[in-house]
Amino acid sequence: MNITRIGIDLAKQVFQLHGVDRFEKVVLRKQLRRAQMYDFFRNLPPCLIGMEACGSSHYWARELRKYGHQVKLIAAQFVKPYVKSGKNDANDAEAICEAVGRPSMRFVSIKEVDQQVVQAEHRIRSRLIRARTALCNEIRGLLGEFGIVIALGVSQVRQALP
Repeated sequence: MNITRIGIDLAKQVFQLHGVDRFEKVVLRKQLRRAQMYDFFRNLPPCLIGMEACGSSHYWARELRKYGHQVKLIAAQFVKPYVKSGKNDANDAEAICEAVGRPSMRFVSIKEVDQQVVQAEHRIRSRLIRARTALCNEIRGLLGEFGIVIALGVSQVRQALP
C-alpha cells in the first residue's frame, strides 16, 4: 500500500480513514478504534495526514508526528465545501483528505501541551469570573426584593454582606 495522503475523521472511539496514493487513487477506506490508531500509524510509512481542527485533533497531531508523519489541521469551515454527498464519517474523511491536498488551503497550527494548558486555565478562569458575577447579580436582585439595595460590583456585594 503506497499511501501519500490520509484524511481522518476524528471521534471519541471510532475513527474513519480515507487514503490516496500519488495518483489520487483511493487505496484506503478504513475504520479504526482508538487503540488501533497507534499500531496502524506506527507501522505506516510517513505520509501527509489531515484532520479537522477539533477537541482531540491537537493531541492526535502530536502523537502522529512522533511516527514521522506530516500532520495538518484544517478548520471545519474549509472542509465543508469538499463533502460530496450526505454527512457521514466516511464522506467527511474523504473531504478532509481532498482538502489537505489543496495547495492554497489554510491550516491551523498544532498546539503543544503547554499552550493547551494555558488556554484551558484561561477558559476556566473566565468561566469562574462569569459565574461569580452572575451570583453577585442574583444576590443583588434577591436583596432588592427586600428593599436592600447594593451598588454594582463584586467588592460592593462583599462589603455589604455580613
